[in-house]
Amino acid sequence: MRRQLEGSLAVADTVARCRPRVVAAYPISPQTHIVEALSELVASGGLAPCEYLTVESEFGALSACIGASAAGARTYTATASQGLLFMAEALPNASGLGLPMVMTVANRALGAPINIWNDHSDALSQRDAGWLMLFASSNQEAVDLHVQAFALSERTSLPVMVCMDGFVLTHAVEEVDVPEQEQVDAFLPDFHPRQSLDPDHPVTIGAMVGPEAFTEVKYLMAHRQLRALDEVSAVAQEFESAFGRTSGGLLQPYRTDGAELVVVALGSVLGSLADVVDELRDEGLAVGALGICCYRPWPFDEVRDALRGVTDVVVVNRAVAVGSGSILGQDVRLSAPRGTAVHDVVLGLGGRPVTRDVLRRLVLDVVTGRVGSDSLTFFDLDHDRAAAELARELADTVPANGGGS
Repeated sequence: MRRQLEGSLAVADTVARCRPRVVAAYPISPQTHIVEALSELVASGGLAPCEYLTVESEFGALSACIGASAAGARTYTATASQGLLFMAEALPNASGLGLPMVMTVANRALGAPINIWNDHSDALSQRDAGWLMLFASSNQEAVDLHVQAFALSERTSLPVMVCMDGFVLTHAVEEVDVPEQEQVDAFLPDFHPRQSLDPDHPVTIGAMVGPEAFTEVKYLMAHRQLRALDEVSAVAQEFESAFGRTSGGLLQPYRTDGAELVVVALGSVLGSLADVVDELRDEGLAVGALGICCYRPWPFDEVRDALRGVTDVVVVNRAVAVGSGSILGQDVRLSAPRGTAVHDVVLGLGGRPVTRDVLRRLVLDVVTGRVGSDSLTFFDLDHDRAAAELARELADTVPANGGGS
């Protein structure tokens, strides 16, 4: 049913329709409204049977989810930013044990300094934790991806992270089609875990593994992740058949046919990017956009096919690997066909707006050669402020021998 809803509340209503048996929650902006709404549904009987666990930390939330999933319960939690980092020790435990669960990450910048606004540095910092990672480009897609995530997680016996831009999506009020309970029940069968703990048949899980077997364990984890690519596509196709709309999948190409320049991005920026593509196409520029919905596992072959014949690829990085450079850009470079120039651009960090004007200027600067492909470009950088600070630091530097100037 279509309703005007805040993104967080739409996600909470959708998660409830997926009938989790355990929700473990610790509040942190900007995901708090999701778990608050779920707590109200549990308290009122609108989500039953369900055990709602108020824990002492984000680490406790994910640890509780690991225990609940191992016991055979459909399990859910949500977090953001530093909260995701607090879960870092437990994230690879969930994936390494092959435990299905779904977690919403309301993407928010990492400190220090403290910043509560949106970028992708939290989720991308955990890209190698073994979780499937899906990025929503709109609140409607965030709703749809949660339904798909439970199905995908339980088919693959892997945890799934659904990422939605903090505040930009979580706190935006717009018309969203939240699926009816009967629709979700028909699409998402009762949870039958591949493995579950049974007091009558005790086993040890997560035990010590030595050098004689650890490589094989990691090989199998990597193999299962890549195998999940087919399931991501299959679940998205089944969702389209059941609900009558396209959502999710591996990639979201927009006017890439015949494009000479394609902008690659994650998340909500894709809406503004589509408008810019339309404007520039009307002006005679062969421009397209490629949204990455499934970031992990990385759809290597699919990205390469989508970029075949493209002269220039512009990667919008809303996170930076300090000391190395881009994050999303590094993955795109792995897939880019030979001869394709990849322009790595950082913008929109810590909630700085990524407007249509910014994106339009970015594309035109690449076309005119003002943004090259040989280094990382901080596109929306205040160069004067940065230069002044670097000069101050240089002036304050004490010589290594401790001598005066």
